[in-house]
Order: sequence, then C-alpha cells, then structure tokens
Amino acid sequence: MIRLALAEDQRLLLSAIASLLELESDIEVIGRYADGDSARAGLHDNAPDVVLTDIEMPGMTGLELAEHLKQEQPGVRVVILTTFARPGYLRRALDAGVRAYLLKETPAEALADAIRRVVAGERVIAPELALTAFDSKDPLTERERQTLRLAGEGSSNTEIAQQLHLADGTVRNYLSEAMSKLNADNRIEAYRIARDQGWL
Repeated sequence: MIRLALAEDQRLLLSAIASLLELESDIEVIGRYADGDSARAGLHDNAPDVVLTDIEMPGMTGLELAEHLKQEQPGVRVVILTTFARPGYLRRALDAGVRAYLLKETPAEALADAIRRVVAGERVIAPELALTAFDSKDPLTERERQTLRLAGEGSSNTEIAQQLHLADGTVRNYLSEAMSKLNADNRIEAYRIARDQGWL
C-alpha cells in the first residue's frame, strides 16, 4: 500500500481528494492537514510515502513544506497539486525536490497514476507546464523574497525587521534591491510582479 498524506486548506477539496484517492486499492490516506504547519507537525511522527500538498496555504506554504521535508524527511516524496500554472512556482518546486507538479483540473485517475509513478522513482510534471519550466528565472534572493512577501501583506519595515530579526536599514536595502531587480516603482508593484511570476 502507498501511504499518503494530504495538505490542503480548502476543507471541501481536502475531503473530496481524500475520498477519491481512497477508492484506489493501493492507496491509503493516513493523514489530512488543513495547512502546512499542521502537516509538518503531523508528519514528524507519522511519515507517509507521499505528501500531496497545495502551494498557497495559511502559515507554511506547500513549497516551504517541501523544503522542510527535503531536509528533515528526505524519504518522503512530495506531489504538488495546485491551481497555479506559474513557471516560477514550478522552478521553486523542482529546487525543493518535489517529485510531481500537477494542476487541480487533473482527473482523479491521472492523479492516482502520478502518485504511483512518483513512488516508482519517476518525476511527473503537468504537460502544459513542462515546456515553460525554465523560461523565467527568479532574480530574487531568499531574504528579498521574505521581505517582499511581508511588505505585500501590509507589514511595515519595522514589523518586517522584527519578524525576520533584521535591522530596519537592512529591510529597506532588501526591498530596494527587489524593486530594482523587478523594475518596479514601489514595493507593492514589486510584490505583484513577483507574485504573478510565482516567485513568492
């Protein structure tokens, strides 16, 4: 049996995916989590063969969960199931060791097949994304990404500095660098550009 855990913040979708996959004779859903933080905590003691996760969730994102698992539980394979067909997200997912990147419009049979292929050691990418995987290179550093994400969510420089344990001037420098790299006039425009590209 393939032991599978699910992380998805839309509860109705979480239940639907679990119900569909439990119809497969060789897949057992051993955990359901409504966000990345609860998934990280739950998976610490009960490692599945595969984690199927969305990208954008409250708290820890699916990409951050994948990075965590890559470092702490490298035997767990990660499958991303998302609405976001963004090359930037796909690049970051592959860098985080994700084994499959699929869109939510994927039929249940194809999703189950992708899970089996991942367990067999293959990598599966939605066909509509495969050709664009390396078209768009992320110019941001991880710190620039962190400060820009918080700025876009409405945090002031002082609040960002406190959250990331940085000096106010350092935060200003990171935001300025990010705006320069993205040819943006202000932090909100830079946030929008980076988000649209899937770099946040």
